[in-house]
Amino acid sequence: QVQVMESGGGLVQPGGSLRLSCVVSKNTFNLGDMAWYRQAPGSRRETVAVITARGTTSYVNSVKGRFTISRDNAKNSVYLQMDSLKPEDTAVYYCNVLQEDRLRDYWGQGTQVTVSS
Repeated sequence: QVQVMESGGGLVQPGGSLRLSCVVSKNTFNLGDMAWYRQAPGSRRETVAVITARGTTSYVNSVKGRFTISRDNAKNSVYLQMDSLKPEDTAVYYCNVLQEDRLRDYWGQGTQVTVSS
């Protein structure tokens, strides 16, 4: 069974940084797009950043210039470097992985990020 495991969340002061990691294991398929989503209390889950298998990236406007998504295909991993964090970045962050054939995607269990002084 495919496993998607996030790590790196926590409590950070405004202006601080965190790096989220996501590792995919037990997959029998090639990885396609990998993405980070987030969901704050009372809000819908939103796409934060996406990176394609070729390395093309895209970001939601609210994090452009502050967050950087990257991937290491040899390690089946995707990362989210978050700098200049703001209280409105507080949310549960989820990793999403799409099969290269785009027939199915997989979610991690989420990791809490709290930005507060």
